[in-house]
Amino acid sequence: MDKKFQKAVMMGLGYIGLPTAALMAKKDIRVIGVDVNKDVVDTINRGEIHIVEPELDGLVKYVIDKELLTASTHPSEANVFLIAVPTPFKDNHIPDISFVESATKMVIPFLREDNLFIIESTSPIFTTEKMAELIYSERPELKDKIYIAYCPERVLPGNVIYELENNDRVIGGIDEKSTEAAISFYQQFVKAPLHPTNSRTAEMCKLVENSSRDVNIAFANELSIICDKAQINVWDLIKLANKHPRVNILQPGTGVGGHCIAVDPWFIVSDFEKEAKIIRTAREINNYKTQWVIEKLKVTILQFQKENNRLPKIALMGLAFKPNIDDLRESPAKFVVQQMLSFGEAEYLIVEPNLKKSIELELTGYMDAWEQADIIVYLVAHREFLMLKYKPGELDFCGVRK
Repeated sequence: MDKKFQKAVMMGLGYIGLPTAALMAKKDIRVIGVDVNKDVVDTINRGEIHIVEPELDGLVKYVIDKELLTASTHPSEANVFLIAVPTPFKDNHIPDISFVESATKMVIPFLREDNLFIIESTSPIFTTEKMAELIYSERPELKDKIYIAYCPERVLPGNVIYELENNDRVIGGIDEKSTEAAISFYQQFVKAPLHPTNSRTAEMCKLVENSSRDVNIAFANELSIICDKAQINVWDLIKLANKHPRVNILQPGTGVGGHCIAVDPWFIVSDFEKEAKIIRTAREINNYKTQWVIEKLKVTILQFQKENNRLPKIALMGLAFKPNIDDLRESPAKFVVQQMLSFGEAEYLIVEPNLKKSIELELTGYMDAWEQADIIVYLVAHREFLMLKYKPGELDFCGVRK
């Protein structure tokens, strides 16, 4: 273990911060996890978790019991300070780095010479350099005396623990010594190769990875709309097209959600508005697909009313932004549900098997909804839904039906 980096503060205990903090603690790094939500802090200190992520509950309980991880609402002195807070966007898709800035300001009083400051939050390019300037403006004596770097996560919700350890990481410092220090730190708990670069390139790398995925999804979603108009089964078409050795079309869906793919491309568009033409168009297509699903469902409801002279009972299957998780951030499925409830004209059964309860919505068990509904709308391809037998009245927007 690098003796310089044996104690860490993790700012943010959400879907990335908590698993990362727990993994670091498992490797005998003493971790103080910080979150502004006291309920989250109290839950973690009991050895419990507030999110759904396989294997995370057992890992958190283990490191809490071993006193390797402690949650708090305030940071304290450490060798390493990591920022893993949200980076949403404001109106007109302008990136909002205020949470990163606020978390940075919270740790500035605790920074000491030879400390390591790392941003993991997905951020627009130049963010790491801006935070360096902020630190130096308040603590000028630390200029060239601390290490500052950027290292974005590359994990798949539902498999986060494994991927945190086994996925390659791109690490970029504001200077070469910062890159080297950050690599030395991550080598303590990441088994995969660590690739050195500068902070600006590392920031763009994260944005480009998710923008690339967004473009590929947009092609599939646009294709599904075209096939609907041409009365072609898009699932069969994609399966056949993918028989070509150099073609790999993705599955269409309700849209694109989550804090990464639905958000990150706008960070590039915001800074390079004239140049990012394909990236912007992909975002617009994927957002339009959600509206298309809503309009398609409205037409189906009105047609049912006309044919049956009564309101239909409709099962809206899924709220999460992707299969087999409970994460509702930027979820197109949740947006569809909210719009349909406003539309009315039906009795809606809302299903999300990965949520024990919902503060906003009354949930129905997936089997009960499947048995009772006149129309079943698959918005998310949860594993539970894949086991259900297909029957007339199903709308397979997300590719549940195989």
